[in-house]
Amino acid sequence: MGHPRVDAILEEARSAIARAGTAAELEQLRVRYLGRNGRLTTLLRTLGTLPAAERPAVGAAANAAKRELEALLRLRLEEAREVERRAARARQRLDLTLPGRRPPRGALHPLTQVQDEIVRIFVGLGFAVVEGPEVESDYFNFEALNIPRDHPARDMQDTFYLADGGPEPDTLLRTHTSPVQIRTMQAQPPPVRIICPGRVYRRDADLTHSPVFHQVEGLAVDRDVSMADLKGTLELFAREMFGPRSRIRFRPSFFPFTEPSAEVDVRCFLCEGAGCRVCKQSGWLEILGSGMVHPQVLRNVGYDPEEVTGWAFGMGVERIAMLKYGIDDIRLFYENDLRFLHQFA
Repeated sequence: MGHPRVDAILEEARSAIARAGTAAELEQLRVRYLGRNGRLTTLLRTLGTLPAAERPAVGAAANAAKRELEALLRLRLEEAREVERRAARARQRLDLTLPGRRPPRGALHPLTQVQDEIVRIFVGLGFAVVEGPEVESDYFNFEALNIPRDHPARDMQDTFYLADGGPEPDTLLRTHTSPVQIRTMQAQPPPVRIICPGRVYRRDADLTHSPVFHQVEGLAVDRDVSMADLKGTLELFAREMFGPRSRIRFRPSFFPFTEPSAEVDVRCFLCEGAGCRVCKQSGWLEILGSGMVHPQVLRNVGYDPEEVTGWAFGMGVERIAMLKYGIDDIRLFYENDLRFLHQFA
């Protein structure tokens, strides 16, 4: 048998629980009626203020009501949570009819783009692409190229030596792709018409130098090959690479593997020779080294310098890319900063 005060709270709670639609609302009702300061809990706490004759009946009714509400709340809470779980699964279900999201497209690294463009130009002129090992012997990297033991290029500050072999040849990371030219000439008789792209290594690091960089070297050996052929080839390359208004000039220089030797400049493609910050007001930009193959180099590979002549050139891919895109710090190519790389996508 109930009690009017308990019955009023119980009826109110039943009605509120029936209307509640979420687990959060049911939890609020549990606190309102059964929590530490809930209405039914407060009633049980004030039993001592009631007349002695009423206390047993009120206490029994309140405890029965508490058990009923706890059971009702558990049941409704399970139902509400199951409804919410089903709704969540429905929201999270994949719609297989939706079109897919394409991942962002990647792009070639700017150095790869420039190297590919250089290769494309010379392949179009009939050059074959030849590659070789990056770990080389002293013979192919220096001796066969007419670089004597006391030449500065052999300084340990410039070359990464891997082994000082005593009776065995020194092993090193190649400092240029010229060893590929030597290997090619040893493997075949003239005529030879090749370009040699690839990574090279030197002990150098600053704004314009990197310990790892890329070169493209070219070689042409045949009867009656002259400096005029070299000049015409490089003029065509400059026009293709830097624009149809490009011009080049040769400056005397020295390389142990060519004689005569020349540095090649291209007319600044930004100011067209007027002088600007990029060309340091000179109107010209240095792009590569070149020259006629030294007779001793031809002898080293078994060619007769009285029968054939040749010319060679070598350019740094990073150097060409820095000039082409107006970049003043070579390290930007190797930091993999997407903000920088996205400009070349």
